[in-house]
Amino acid sequence: MDVNEEIKLELKRPGAELASRPLHFFWVVDCSGSMFGEKMGTVNNAIQETIPEMQEAAESNPNAKLLVRTLKFSSGAGWVNPDPVPVEDFSWEDLIAIGVTDMGKAFDMLSQELTIPPMSDRALPPVIVLLSDGRPTDNYKPALDKLLKLPWGKKSVRIAISIGQDADNDVLTEFTGSRDLVLQANNATTLTKMIKWASTVASVVSAPASRPAIAARSGEGDNNGLLMLDMDNIPNPDDIDTSDVW
Repeated sequence: MDVNEEIKLELKRPGAELASRPLHFFWVVDCSGSMFGEKMGTVNNAIQETIPEMQEAAESNPNAKLLVRTLKFSSGAGWVNPDPVPVEDFSWEDLIAIGVTDMGKAFDMLSQELTIPPMSDRALPPVIVLLSDGRPTDNYKPALDKLLKLPWGKKSVRIAISIGQDADNDVLTEFTGSRDLVLQANNATTLTKMIKWASTVASVVSAPASRPAIAARSGEGDNNGLLMLDMDNIPNPDDIDTSDVW
């Protein structure tokens, strides 16, 4: 047996190589007419600016392969990039605001992607960041219930960014499962900070016991690569001095 064959055999043995596990990250963005103007522009700019930070965070975590997708919803819903894109290849396509708020359709489309397949049984808990400034105009409840009953729906880390004072925080809390994970953004400065926090908050680490943290819903006995959210660094809207309020 030559050296190359020995190396190949070694890599096939259990524990010989720590393969990276897919970590799916979903941006789910409200593109209804009420988002038109500064809100939509801020979302586009903030996510575009945070891509290098996501890439840097991914590089520091060799045990996970970060895959990014964008789902938009207004009158209906649709994938901006139909297939998961490695974060190093991900680019943001500016979204346009028009129409109503078919949030239920977005939940339904998410459910279709959180099954095996297309999800891998080796995947880490997915991260879903939902941004909305209004209340659903469709019957969202059955689709949300379906999403939260799926094994990968239960395990997912779900963060919502509530944009402005007309967003339905009760619905967003239903989605996240915790009021602590509904982040309030009443102006462009706060929204930008919330987006940047949410974009890099999920990492495959064990949070030190001294830090407030919320664990991903990872399932019984599955502590390998448990996702933790460090709650110390969430921007506090009260600390941002601005008279610009939506």
